[in-house]
Amino acid sequence: QVLLVESGGRLVQAGDSLRLSCVASGLIATSHAMGWFRQAPGKEREFVLAISWSGGSTREADSVKGRFTISRDNAKNTVYLQMNKLQPEDTAVYYCAAYPQPGIFSTPEYWGQGTQVTVSS
Repeated sequence: QVLLVESGGRLVQAGDSLRLSCVASGLIATSHAMGWFRQAPGKEREFVLAISWSGGSTREADSVKGRFTISRDNAKNTVYLQMNKLQPEDTAVYYCAAYPQPGIFSTPEYWGQGTQVTVSS
């Protein structure tokens, strides 16, 4: 059974930084690219960042370019989302996702339950 568990979400102020973590179990980390998505109230889930199995390739949404970064530690089966210069529009539930292949960012195969990030102005 594959399980993705996110943590680190909380209430912060605009301009703050926050790091989310996602621990994966039940899958081989090097076989999956990983990603972060988010869903704001009343909006559809959107892509944020993704990283290949080796960390050598990443993809990011324009809305977070220069502010958010993604990294992974395969030894710990953990992927991180570092968020800097947070803005109220970053308020959302953040989801961790595992892609079916190690280096291709297609449609995620597995999802976490999400962690809430709220940014106050």
